[in-house]
Amino acid sequence: MKKLYFLLSILFPFAAFAQNADSAWFVNNYVKKEVAIPARDGAKLFTSIYLPKDSNEKHPILMVRTPYSCAPYGKAYRAYWRSFMMKYCKEGYIMVTQDVRGRWMSEGEFVVVHPFIPDKKSNKDVDEASDTYDTIDWLVKNLPNNNGNVGVSGISFPGFYATMAALSGHPALKAVSPQAPVTDRFFGDDDHHNGVLFLMDAFGFHVGYGFSQPRPKPTMDRAKTYQFPEEEDNYAAYLSMGALPNFTKVTGDSLKFWSDMMNHPNLDAWWKARDARSGIKNVKPAMLVVGGLFDAEDGYGAWNTYQALVKQSPATNSRLVIGPWYHGQWASRDGSHLGNIRFGSKTNEWYQDNIEVPFFNYYLKGKGSVDTMSKANIFFSGENKWRKFAQWPPVDATPTPIYLKQNNNLSFSPDFNDTPTFDTYVSDPAKPVPYADKIHFDRTREYMDDDQRFAARRPDVLVFDTDTLRDDITLAGPVVADLMVSLSNTDADFVVKLIDVLPANTPKNPDTKYPMGGYQMLVRGDIMRGRYRNSFSNPEAFVPGKPTEVKFTMPDVAHTFKKGHRIMVQVQSSWFPLADRNPQQFVDIYHAKDSDFVKETIKIYHELSKLILPVLK
Repeated sequence: MKKLYFLLSILFPFAAFAQNADSAWFVNNYVKKEVAIPARDGAKLFTSIYLPKDSNEKHPILMVRTPYSCAPYGKAYRAYWRSFMMKYCKEGYIMVTQDVRGRWMSEGEFVVVHPFIPDKKSNKDVDEASDTYDTIDWLVKNLPNNNGNVGVSGISFPGFYATMAALSGHPALKAVSPQAPVTDRFFGDDDHHNGVLFLMDAFGFHVGYGFSQPRPKPTMDRAKTYQFPEEEDNYAAYLSMGALPNFTKVTGDSLKFWSDMMNHPNLDAWWKARDARSGIKNVKPAMLVVGGLFDAEDGYGAWNTYQALVKQSPATNSRLVIGPWYHGQWASRDGSHLGNIRFGSKTNEWYQDNIEVPFFNYYLKGKGSVDTMSKANIFFSGENKWRKFAQWPPVDATPTPIYLKQNNNLSFSPDFNDTPTFDTYVSDPAKPVPYADKIHFDRTREYMDDDQRFAARRPDVLVFDTDTLRDDITLAGPVVADLMVSLSNTDADFVVKLIDVLPANTPKNPDTKYPMGGYQMLVRGDIMRGRYRNSFSNPEAFVPGKPTEVKFTMPDVAHTFKKGHRIMVQVQSSWFPLADRNPQQFVDIYHAKDSDFVKETIKIYHELSKLILPVLK
C-alpha cells in the first residue's frame, strides 16, 4: 500500500511543529479551529479550519473534503509547510479540511462513491454535493474575515469530492480543481478497466487497507482485513489465491463495496449511478481538471471529467492540465522523472507556480490573470515540452491507422492479401504475463513507462514494430485498438501496448545506470475483456474459430516518437496481477471455479488488426 501512504503524505501532511522557518511562520500567523458542521439531515461533519490571524483583509476559503482523515485532531497543526500548500498560506487563504460523511469524526453513513441525487425532494436526500453545499453555507456565514469566495480541490478520492462540490450549486463556490478524480470505476479508474477487475489495486485498497470499512473515530483501530503472508512476490501471492471467489472468502461480510462489485460484473444501473460524470451540467464555478500521463490509479478520470464538462456543460469555464506525472506527483517536490524516464525539468513546480496557484488566486482573490492558461495545457513526453491547445483533442490530430503485419512488422501502409494471415500464441492462465519485470509486492507506479523488453521475450506476447523513424511523429488524443481475432474457446482478454523503442546508442540513465539502449518505453497500455466487444451491458461469447473484431478506445496519449526511434505494439492476453485472469471460457468470472481456467490458442490477423493513432500535424 505504498501508493496510498504516498498519496496521504502529499495530500494531508501532519506532524508536530517542525523546527524550521516555514513552520514557525505558520504557527505564528494561523490559528486552528475544529467544528462539527450540521448537514441538512442532522449529521455533523467534522471540519478542521486554519484561520489567518491577519484581520486587515478578507480571506478566501480553500477546502478539501476527504475520506482519509483531516488529522491531526486536537491542538496539533497540519504541516502545510511540508507541501506546496504553503503557497496558499502565504497568500492568506483560510484552509479547510473535512472528514466526509461516515468517515473518522464525521457522522452519517459512508458510501463508497456516493451516487449523485439530481432531484432532491427532502432533507433526507443527501449526497456529497449537498454536504458540500451545507458546509460552504456554514463557512461563509460563520468564519470571521472571509471574503465570501470558496474554492475546492482534491486529488484522487478527494478529487471525486471536488467534482461533487462543483455540482452543489452554492453561489459562493467560485473555483474547483478535481485532480486525478475518481470518475468511473467500471471503465478506467482504480477498480476496473473496460470491465476488467484491476485485481491488485482493488483488493489491496478495499480489502488489504480496509478502505470500505467505516472508521468514525480516529482512535478506532483499523478493521481487521486480510493480509497476505510475508511475501515479496506479488505474482506468486496473487496466483496462489486462485479464482476470484477465493479472494471474496477472505473479505467476510463487512466489505459491502467489494461484494457489490462481485455481484455486478457487467455495466448496469448500479455502475451508471456511480459515474461521477452523470450529474455534470450547468456547472457554475471555474474548473481546473488536473491529471498525469502516467497515473496508474486514476489516469482515466482527468481526461474524461474534462470531456464531460466540455460536452455536457459547455458554458463552464473549464481547463485541463496533464503533466508527465504519476498519481499525485504534481503536488510533490519533484516532477522531473518517473522510473528511468526523465522529463528535463521539475514539471510539478512549473505547474504549481504558473497554473494552480494563479488559478485560485484569480477566481478567489481577484489577483493576477488567467489569460496565459489555455483550455488544454499538455506535456508531451518524448519531446519533453509543454504545449497549449484551444481544445482537446487538438483539431488537427488526425486518426491514422498503423497496421500489424507479417514478420513482426508495423506500418502505416497496409498490404492486404487475398488469403488472410495471422500470428498465433497460446494463453495459459496458469502462467499469465506479468505486468512488470521486477520481483516486488506493492504495485509499482513506474510500470506506466517501464521497459517492456521482458514481455517481448515471452512466446505468448506478439511484437510488431516499425522501421527506424525518419521524422518525428507526435500523437495527441485517444488511441483506438482494432483487432481481428479468433479463439479456440469462448472468451479472452486483450492487452495492447503502444511502445517507444529508443535507439541502441542511447546512453545509460545517469542516475539509475539502467541500460537505455533499445529501451522499450511503455507509452500507453490497456486491457479489454473480449466478451464486452459489442456491449458492456450484454456480454457475448465468442464462436470458436470464427474471426471476430475486438475494438476499444485506450486513454489519451501526448507523446512524440523522435526521429531515430521505432514505434512498437505488443499484444497479449494477460497482465497479471495488475488485472484479474480470464478463465478463457464464457463463465461468470467473479464466481468462477479454479477448474474453469483453461489454456487457449489465439490468432491475431495481419492487416485487419491495427491501431488508430491520433497523429498531430
